[in-house]
Amino acid sequence: MAEIKQKSIKKNFIMNAILTMSGFIFPLITSPYISDVLEADGTGPVDFATSVIAYFAMFSQLGIPTYGIKVCAKVRDDKEKLSKTVHELMLINFLMSVVVYVLFFASLFIVPQFKDDRLLLIIVSSTIFFNMIGIDYLYRGLEQYKYITIRSLIFKAIAVVLMFLLVKQKSDYVIYGGITIFAASASNVMNFIHARKLISFRSCGKLDLKQHFKPIMVYFAMVCATQVYLNLDKIMLGFMKEKVDVGYYGAAVKIKNILVSIVTSLGAVLLPRASYYVEHNQMNEFRRITAKALHFVWIFATPLMVFFVIFSREGLLFLNNATYLPAVPAMQLIIPTILFIGVSNILGIQVLVPIGKEKIVLYSEIGGAVVDLVLNLIFIPKYKAAGAAFGTLIAELVVVLIQVYFMRDLKDSVDLKNMFGKIGYWRIIIALIVASPAAIYVKYIDKSILPDSVRIHSFILMAISAILFFGVYLVAMLITKDSLATEIMGNIVSKVLKKKKK
Repeated sequence: MAEIKQKSIKKNFIMNAILTMSGFIFPLITSPYISDVLEADGTGPVDFATSVIAYFAMFSQLGIPTYGIKVCAKVRDDKEKLSKTVHELMLINFLMSVVVYVLFFASLFIVPQFKDDRLLLIIVSSTIFFNMIGIDYLYRGLEQYKYITIRSLIFKAIAVVLMFLLVKQKSDYVIYGGITIFAASASNVMNFIHARKLISFRSCGKLDLKQHFKPIMVYFAMVCATQVYLNLDKIMLGFMKEKVDVGYYGAAVKIKNILVSIVTSLGAVLLPRASYYVEHNQMNEFRRITAKALHFVWIFATPLMVFFVIFSREGLLFLNNATYLPAVPAMQLIIPTILFIGVSNILGIQVLVPIGKEKIVLYSEIGGAVVDLVLNLIFIPKYKAAGAAFGTLIAELVVVLIQVYFMRDLKDSVDLKNMFGKIGYWRIIIALIVASPAAIYVKYIDKSILPDSVRIHSFILMAISAILFFGVYLVAMLITKDSLATEIMGNIVSKVLKKKKK
């Protein structure tokens, strides 16, 4: 039985990795084109509007997206209970969405900064509706990652085509905003239609909304704290500085988000499985998968972090153009957050939430939000986008430190010594020390032998450097016998040999 479940996690990870890569390929294809057409003062308003609507969406959903995964996973073997749970969560979501839309439309005429981009804000606000009908938590709670991946790929592919067909000049930034929302949210319509195969939409008797209020509010508080330091930077930049600064910061954050999604791709599939293990008192399995997930984060996040700090300029030039070079300091400051976010994602969402310690996650995120707010007020006025990036960096570190501090007293459920002790830090450091010189050498290779085109030049430099850097890093990890790197490579080699025999 354990072997079957382990295989399921691997399949879920593969599907989620494909989904993650689609999130990488989409901006990889469109960003160079969009940055040339719209430039920073065109993408800035879209980033600003997206950040504003994120707050309204946060209130409409409360803590349902994460809470829903947990409760759906617990009752996934009982269709009647599952259907009733989804009905209750959808009704709460609907009622809050109505309230939020009333407040949103009122704000369009009250807040001066919303006046120039009302149409854009209205278009982006459609995410509130799409989130309500999307019931994504149902699919994740049932570990339907194949379905999630396929429908996401379809709509993202359509969005790529629309981007090239419809965005032709700087004034098309509103269209760009609409297509961005289509790529992220339109598949939720398919979720709603397809859900009838998983649950019943017939009456499930009297709904008990009250039972969800207390846990939902805890999760909502967690989301509030997280959204503060995820979107507060852009909001404060938009109010305190110029929209172009939001565009610079958005370019750096876009690359960071791509890398974060790669690092957290395994952790994303563990919440429903971890909740299931805790519910059925399979704590050894719970500790095993969480320890391995944390190990995964460290060996993948650290090389990505080092590589993109070194190649921050080339990364920005490849995905954007020379007008975005002021974003280099911001990117170098914000890239290390991929490690902190990866660790806090495992400790918080994959460990603390399943064992019912959501309040610790809440405390950590409130601490991060407060730190981010204070540092933004201090550093944004002088350092603009770089100041916002520094605030986020320290905030994410604070989140991890607070979680670790409180987890020391949870020895019955969490073995911190085992989780962190099995990570071969010295192996990672040696591998990075060996791999970095090769990448740095290529970075300063004679420009006369490379194309004149800035974008092609940057791509070739990054491609050659990445092959050398990550190749040397992997070899060093295998030579020093890192357990997880050896296991992953062993699985790959085994599958390749099996295919050859066939």
